[in-house]
Amino acid sequence: MKSVKKPKIAVWKFASCDGCQLSLLDCEDELLDVVGAVEIAYFLEASRATIKGPYNISLVEGSITTPHDAERIHRVRRVSKHLIAIGACATAGGIQALRNFADVEQFTRMVYPNPQYISTLNKSTPISDHIKVDFELRGCPINKYQLLEVINAFLNERQPLIPAYSVCMECKQAGTPCLMVSRGAACLGPVTQAGCGAICPAHQRGCFGCYGPKEAANPFALAEYFKGGGINDEKLVRLFRGFNAFADPFRQESERRQSPEPVRD
Repeated sequence: MKSVKKPKIAVWKFASCDGCQLSLLDCEDELLDVVGAVEIAYFLEASRATIKGPYNISLVEGSITTPHDAERIHRVRRVSKHLIAIGACATAGGIQALRNFADVEQFTRMVYPNPQYISTLNKSTPISDHIKVDFELRGCPINKYQLLEVINAFLNERQPLIPAYSVCMECKQAGTPCLMVSRGAACLGPVTQAGCGAICPAHQRGCFGCYGPKEAANPFALAEYFKGGGINDEKLVRLFRGFNAFADPFRQESERRQSPEPVRD
C-alpha cells in the first residue's frame, strides 16, 4: 500500500525573542496530533534536521530589521504555498519597532562600541510590508490554541476561526470587573483584539495591547476618554507604544498625541 505524503510545515525566525515559536512546542499533548498529521520539515528551534521545500505551510516569526532578512523573506515566500505571520513582531514590527520613532544611528552609537560593524535597517517592519501574507496571527506571544486552529484551517482549506472582538469581551466572559470603571485605570482592552484570555485585567493590571488593534478599533476615542480622566499626552504616547507600537491604529494615535493639538483624521 502506497504511503500518503504528509503536508510539510516550516517554521522560520527573523528578529524576535522566539516566544511565538515556543508556543508551538508548548502545545505538549496536542503537538503529538500535529506531528501525526503533518511533517515538520524545518524548525531549527526544535531540531537541526531539515527537509527541503517546497512547504505547504510556513510559519514566520519576527520582523524584518536587516538587509539580509529583507532578502531572505522573499526566498521563504517562494518555497511556501501558504505563509502565516505569527506574533506581534511578524504582524506589526514588534517592540523593536520603537526604533521607527527615533534615530537608529544614534541608538547604535550609544549601544555598540563598534557601530560600524552593525548592518541594520532604519525601521523594523512586519512581514506583510515585504511579501504577500496569507494570514496574520496576533499576540505577544501567540495563543497556542489559536495557532493549532490556524494550522488546522489551512490544512483543510477553510477560514480560521479566530475571534475579532476585543479583550473587553474576554473580561466579561471571565467575570472580571472593568478596571476603567472600577479603578479609573488606563486599559487598552476596548481597542485590543482578544486572544490572551484577559490575563492582565484578571490580575488588576490594565491591558497592554499585546494582541494589537482589534478590527475597526477607535484609539482616538479611548485616548480622549483617558485624557478626560487626567492622563496627559506624554503618558498616552507611552501607552500606545508597546508591543504593537507600529500597528497603524496605535501608531497613528501615538503620533497624534505628540502634536500640540490633536486633530482627528
